[in-house]
Order: sequence, then structure tokens, then C-alpha cells
Amino acid sequence: MDLVYGTPFWPSTFNTNSTYPPLQTDISCDCLIIGGGMGGALTSELLTERGVNTVVIDKRKIAHGSSSANTGLLQYTNDKTLTSCIHTFGEKTGVRFYELCREAMQKLTQIADKLDTDPWFIPRTSFCFASSKDDIAMLDEEYQTLKRYGFEAELWNSDKISNHFPFSKPAALYTLGDAEVNPYRFVHALFESANKRGARIYGQTEMIHCEFDDDGVLCHTSGGKIRASKVIFAAGYETQAIKRDQGAYLQTTYAIATKPLPDLKEWHEHSLIWETARPYLYMRTTPDGRMIAGGLDEETPREDQREIRAKHRGDTLLEEVRSYFPLDDLEVDYAWGAVFGNTHDGLPFIGPHPEYPHSYFLEGYGGNGTVYSMFAASILADAVTGVKNGDMELFSLTRTSKPTPV
Repeated sequence: MDLVYGTPFWPSTFNTNSTYPPLQTDISCDCLIIGGGMGGALTSELLTERGVNTVVIDKRKIAHGSSSANTGLLQYTNDKTLTSCIHTFGEKTGVRFYELCREAMQKLTQIADKLDTDPWFIPRTSFCFASSKDDIAMLDEEYQTLKRYGFEAELWNSDKISNHFPFSKPAALYTLGDAEVNPYRFVHALFESANKRGARIYGQTEMIHCEFDDDGVLCHTSGGKIRASKVIFAAGYETQAIKRDQGAYLQTTYAIATKPLPDLKEWHEHSLIWETARPYLYMRTTPDGRMIAGGLDEETPREDQREIRAKHRGDTLLEEVRSYFPLDDLEVDYAWGAVFGNTHDGLPFIGPHPEYPHSYFLEGYGGNGTVYSMFAASILADAVTGVKNGDMELFSLTRTSKPTPV
């Protein structure tokens, strides 16, 4: 599956000194992670912290799948509001989901601070504006819900918005505790850290198939066999091709990075900006003075149309950004498209599956994939090391609850 097309920005920001060659022999381990992106990186970090003998494989070069296209907005808030989560799943589950996202943000901050390679992780506020006056009531209700359950938030009116930004909107939800990151650097930094603790990492090593028996899993790859007591499938959106019940739907989203700008003083606090409309526009800045914007989600175009589509949608995104920040020197430097997935009820899939013994799945699908991958890594690290974690039940791969519209 082609996960990324066009020219993503992040790979231009980092040349790693670490090399992860293909597997060329038969090996064994306690836990095999299939997937060299964000989910695999975070899980390998936590497992090696606990002394688990860990192997990671990816059929591409490390971090060259979805992680190279991730726009790096990290938020505890979600595409599905807390209010909607409570309506769909009940108070206990809805609130716990948001608490897990907030805890994941705190954990991501702690991990980023101790890595040798700087992942460009910067704490940020978030700013979600009402796309129309019809959305004011929804934002007000969400503000009240967040405050009721102990989440920091402010509700801004149109005057306050226009006093802080070069545009005006009917209302906005302003939240604390979020961050931006360079996802490509972050994945590499995590694997460097895990590798120093003994994790064996192999790029360009494709899983052909797995055999399951009483002793664990025998994974046949393009370069050798891996005997593992446990396996974690963290292959991102390509996990959909591994098991029969997919449980998610795939689309394509688009993003741009502008050329560096002299200053971004009109961008209040360099907040992470998004909106209530669906699909939504989202925007952030970078440490070198660029604007990154994404959105315009649609069905994945035909293969022969993807490159030109990425450029065309990039031009459209630039005009969107100009409508908020009307700067003369705003130009596209990088434009790309990427496959992404959502589940039908808005929660990721994390945990075991009855048809795959000794196995766990990490499917952090949705607009908050890095945050989901963080708490998924914690849940699965507990599972592999025999620690009971009741949060896994919230994200069961076999759940049958029918979603309520967001």
C-alpha cells in the first residue's frame, strides 16, 4: 500500500546516523513488533525500559511510512468531542478516554525531554474555532463538559479572537496541555533510545506470514524467521490487510509546509489551530518559521492521479491559509498526500484478537494517532509483562457497540 505521495517535509529535517539493515538470519526474542512507525517506536521504548528482549521489523526504511507524513499536532482533545464520547459510550468510558489522552500527552512530554536527538517537541495551546455561528452552541456545551470533568479550557468570543489573531470567528475553544512535534525526528529518536537498550531493529524486512503455536509465534520474513513469545502488530493502516475484520475505513488527507517566513508574530502563542467543520482545516507552525496546514480529506484517488492531486490540493490549502493569515510571501515549499484511517465509533483498536494467539494489535486510528499510540504502548507494555490494565477493555478489537453520530 502506498501510504504517502507528493513530497513530505519532515524527512528533509533529519539525517540519521543510525542504520537499520534488513534481517538476514533466524533470530528469537521475547516480543516482536511489526511496524517501524510511531506506534512501534513508542512501544519499543516502553518495552526496553522494562528489560523486554525486543525486535522491530518494517518492510520500509524506518519512519518512512505514515510517520513521515504525520503533521505533528498532539492534543488531548479529539475529533470526537468529550460530550459526544459520553453520549456514545457513557460517562465512565467517555471521560476515561479523554483522561487517557491527557495522560498520554504528559507521558509524551516526559519521554521527549530525555531523548538524545531533539524531536522538536514544543508545548502548545490549542485553538478550535466555530466554523459558523451554528456551531457556537456545540462549542459552549463542550466547554461546559470539559470544565465539569476537570479539563482546562476557555471559551473565547469573537472579540477576544480578533484581538489575538488576524481573523475573526464566532467563538473558539482554547485548551492547554498540548504540543507540536517533528514526528519523523521523534520516531528516529525513540528507536535510537530503544536500540541503546538492546532492541534489534531491522528495516526493509517484510513480514510474509506468521504461524501460531503453543510456544508463541514464528514470523516468516523476507530475510529470515523470528521466533517470538509475543508479537505486536503496529503496522499502522496496513494492519487492515493483516486481519479479516478490518473495523476501520481509509481515506486520504493532504498537507503543506510553507517556505520559512520572517516572523509569525500575528499567530497567537503559535497555537495549534483547527475548526468545528468536517472535514476540518488544521494549522501549526514549525521552529524554522514555516506554517503547516492540512485537511481536504477525501476518498483516495487513483494511483495515476495521486501526485498531481497532492499538488493541486496543496495549492488549495495555501489559499485557505491565506484567508486566515494574509501574508504576501506565503508560498508552498512541500505538499503531500497520505492515507489515514478512522474507526466507525471514534475509538482506536488496542489489544488481543481471538484468531491470533500470543498477539496484540495497536491500531491508533483517528486524527490523534500519536496520542493514541502513546497510551496504547503503555497498555501493551503492561500486557506483555503480565501487568493487568483494565483500560484495554475500552478498545477491544471485537467490540460490537454501534456508534452514535458525532
